[in-house]
Amino acid sequence: MSVSKRGNVYRARVYLPDGKQRSKTCQLKSQAKQWEADQMAALATGSFVDPKAGRATFTNYYQDWANRQVWESTTVKAMNLAAGSVPFANLPLGRIRRSNIEQWVKAMVVADLAAGTIKTRFNNVRSVFRAAVRDRLIPHDPSEGVAIPRQRRREAAMRLPTHEQVGALMQAADPSFKTFIALAAFAGLRLGEAAAIQVGDIDFLRKKLAVVRQVQRANQGSVELRPPKCGSERTVFLAPDLVELLASHNACNGVEPEPTSWIFRGDGEDPPHQNTIGHRWRRTLKRAGVSGVRLHDLRHYFASGLIAAGCDVVTVQR
Repeated sequence: MSVSKRGNVYRARVYLPDGKQRSKTCQLKSQAKQWEADQMAALATGSFVDPKAGRATFTNYYQDWANRQVWESTTVKAMNLAAGSVPFANLPLGRIRRSNIEQWVKAMVVADLAAGTIKTRFNNVRSVFRAAVRDRLIPHDPSEGVAIPRQRRREAAMRLPTHEQVGALMQAADPSFKTFIALAAFAGLRLGEAAAIQVGDIDFLRKKLAVVRQVQRANQGSVELRPPKCGSERTVFLAPDLVELLASHNACNGVEPEPTSWIFRGDGEDPPHQNTIGHRWRRTLKRAGVSGVRLHDLRHYFASGLIAAGCDVVTVQR
């Protein structure tokens, strides 16, 4: 380590453990000494970041890092979408500043993206910067402290269908889709969970349903099966009328009595995926003359019914 004068400037140098040296030219001797002290302190504490390490572009580093991650297909899609949306994709990591990220967030706001969408993309991109910090490519996360739009409180954003709306939807639905709606409204199933029900999941005698899988749409319209979201495998107890509806559904729609037979059918031998269910839901909304209700809102409707019937909130959450 040394500080030497070169003409009207001062050059500070430090030697790395691998024998290589790094240097910086400063106008003042005090600045050169301060830089040298900072680098020596970083080397001593193990927090040193080689200034040359940040030359990799955001995109190149993301691709290398992403290839090392163990992600589900939906995570891959979300991460690729977020990483592909940044305007600083071709900038070296070491040159990306907080202002670059603030401009990106502002552009998403101007494009009228939902606050939840912005938050998801921001957090996904932020995970790339944090990985780069852990890999000692950059000294700090440039997204630290960047403000993003606030989301509405979940209670304020939640929409609860009325009894009349649910009744109208049940009446307007095709006979086979009526059962799907009932599973969401009266058993609290998510779209993917209801689509993935097999005959063997239903215990008609004990009036209960095992939720053990969900359907996710894969590439080219195919489906992918995986465990329920957030490890929410569970047993749902069914109302007698819902048990009768399921039995009638199986009989009227030719569902094979084999345990692995799908209750609902999509293309070929597969269960339906989100696009198929979404189309049938929109058609049912139009027939019923109902607007502003999502299929997922029926899950909230089920929860509100349990609470109104006297169940405590913790039990409902579980």
